[in-house]
Amino acid sequence: MKALMPRIEISLSQIRDNARILSKLYEQKGISLMGVSKAVLGNPLIAQAMIQGGVKFIADSRIENIQRMKTAGIKTRFVLLRTPLSQAESIVKNADISLNTEIETIKALAHYAHLHNRIHEIILMAELGDLREGILPHNFSEFIKKVLSFSPIKIIGIGCNLACYGGIKPDSDNMGQLSTLAKAITKEFQIDLEIISGGNSANYQWYQSTKTLDHINNLRLGESILLGRETLYRMAIPELHTQAFQLVTEVIESKDKPSLPYGKICQNAFGDFPIFDDRGIHRRIIIALGRQDILVSGLTPLTDLKILGASSDHLILDSNNNNLKVGSEVNFNLDYGGLLAAMTSPFIHKQFSYI
Repeated sequence: MKALMPRIEISLSQIRDNARILSKLYEQKGISLMGVSKAVLGNPLIAQAMIQGGVKFIADSRIENIQRMKTAGIKTRFVLLRTPLSQAESIVKNADISLNTEIETIKALAHYAHLHNRIHEIILMAELGDLREGILPHNFSEFIKKVLSFSPIKIIGIGCNLACYGGIKPDSDNMGQLSTLAKAITKEFQIDLEIISGGNSANYQWYQSTKTLDHINNLRLGESILLGRETLYRMAIPELHTQAFQLVTEVIESKDKPSLPYGKICQNAFGDFPIFDDRGIHRRIIIALGRQDILVSGLTPLTDLKILGASSDHLILDSNNNNLKVGSEVNFNLDYGGLLAAMTSPFIHKQFSYI
């Protein structure tokens, strides 16, 4: 049977290995891990590989992904990283813990928790400079006073998010601020904070260089587990696998053509006025993959090929004298954006292996 293409080949053993190595590394200093599954659309096999590797929670941004994993029989504590007010009832029914920053949302969670006779656990997110989600530190005391009036809601931790939107680096200053905030909350409200979540895959360098973790005891890792990299400079983490995901595509045209389009240049399909280099006649190949399927900037060919551009359905490459014929396979490495797009696309087949 001919292999389906395009496809993404996924090594579950490499993902499990990465989770195991990272769990062992961070546990040395008392940090537990949440395995973040949003980039893989909450795939149950990948979530299970993370759990087998030692992560203590599975975290996702979409309640639909958590529902998918629970339906598949995944047993763990599920954390929802993004909490829409409109999904409050589904969140209470499906997520064990949610990250929150808005009183109105927490009020709705409390309503449905009471309705379904449940206690819903929450982590309050602090704004420490990245300017994505977060409560400003000086507003925490008043915020918590309001939350404590909702009896079905239990505050089990605080956290922060860095290096996602603003690119702000986790360091001793902002990690110290989070620890100081945790101490102040514990002292003022006598709350036992189980989780002080200091960030994500961007925290690797901070962890390696810091002399004290203070109160930080949790991180939320996606890219480090899946792609084996930290996210400040996309450097590979020692001992981790960096090719657990491989995109395999098919050549559908291979011809010698001019490097310059001819005729009057206007906008292309995406509203751009393209610019081309004149390299004379050269071998160009077309891959059955386009912008509808993938984030083109997230692809790196594993052979000596150059990506020239893409339309919605076609990816055009310079063959660099590689003798690629129609039907040949071309493999690509993926960055986080490429992985996110590939796993989300219904047109890219997912092929799992345990090697």
